[in-house]
Amino acid sequence: MSSTFGYTQAQALVFSKHGEPSDVLRLHRYSIPPAYSTNLTLRFLASPINPADINQIQGTYPTRPTFTSALSTPSPIAVGGMEGLAEVISVGGQVKSLQKGDWVLMRRPGFGTWRTHASVSSAEEDLLPISSEDHEGISPLQLSTLSINPVTAHRLLRDFIPLDPERGDWFIQNGANSAVGRIAIQLGKIWGYKSINIIRNRSQDELELLKQELYTLGANMVITEDELLNDTRGVSEKIHDATNQGKEKVKLGLNCVGGKSATALARILADDGCLVTYGAMSKQPLILPAGLLIFKNVRCEGFWVSRWAQKHPDQKMETLRELLGLLKKGELTLGPMREVEWSTSGGERGKEGWEQKEERLKGEVQMTLDGYRGAKSVLLFNE
Repeated sequence: MSSTFGYTQAQALVFSKHGEPSDVLRLHRYSIPPAYSTNLTLRFLASPINPADINQIQGTYPTRPTFTSALSTPSPIAVGGMEGLAEVISVGGQVKSLQKGDWVLMRRPGFGTWRTHASVSSAEEDLLPISSEDHEGISPLQLSTLSINPVTAHRLLRDFIPLDPERGDWFIQNGANSAVGRIAIQLGKIWGYKSINIIRNRSQDELELLKQELYTLGANMVITEDELLNDTRGVSEKIHDATNQGKEKVKLGLNCVGGKSATALARILADDGCLVTYGAMSKQPLILPAGLLIFKNVRCEGFWVSRWAQKHPDQKMETLRELLGLLKKGELTLGPMREVEWSTSGGERGKEGWEQKEERLKGEVQMTLDGYRGAKSVLLFNE
């Protein structure tokens, strides 16, 4: 909302030092002057809470946040969040590439998206415009979560080894119920790639429910990590049978866990297969038997979507457009999401006290560290 003289009153979840979110995050108020010259003002519509956001707050993520004193603080602070969707609400006289009402995503992971508003002085460097034609029929909730996990899944399946649906090629992945894993399953189904999906063990009822969810998305096989590690229930034989007695090749492995899970996954790969690591949730090192590299010629690669996007901005936009097209057709779903309201005035939370709001929002961020989350939390902003 705006005060007198055209200043925009903004709020943000910020931190002045690295640490656990519950210890270092706080809710901060600040004012944004009217847009002028090459500056523009954004109003955020939705911003997800991702595990990588927690890592950035903890100081363990490769991309460091931007600490600044420009938000009316005596010492530098950083705004949390790396992914989000915003609307341009005002532009300076020299801004030519964007206009009021345009929707934008963030180009770089250090921007800080857990805030109601932002002032931007370098639109071409910081913002990725999404045309009204591209986002027609797509909700802010959906679009805000599209630029990291779905793009990651898309590039993992496309960039490392050719998969041929006519030959019956397979991929195998751990963390299959993650956001990336769910998208990979769906894209595999759309493109004709078969998938073996590894999930962590849980109660029998929860396990059966999750398996059914993944099969509904298009998974060809779902097994637990324990079954894979211990070859229980004849898992290796089941994989052999499912791949037409090994005539269909498991050529690509997608690893976001590391440790023993990654080793077991790599053992399933066919000769000349490729193991791509894009995460390390177990915080255990990647250990591979030399025989896989020497005798099976298994290749190991890594992927970080932020680095890829910086090198290939045009390709990122093409990937987003393809994903948006699949969303519009109803061929792709983004998984369960939990809306977290952030009101600046009015609305359901309009009378919530400042300290109550701060604790609630900090709690939502801290929840991301908990296991077996049923849905991705997304901050949904309203005035």
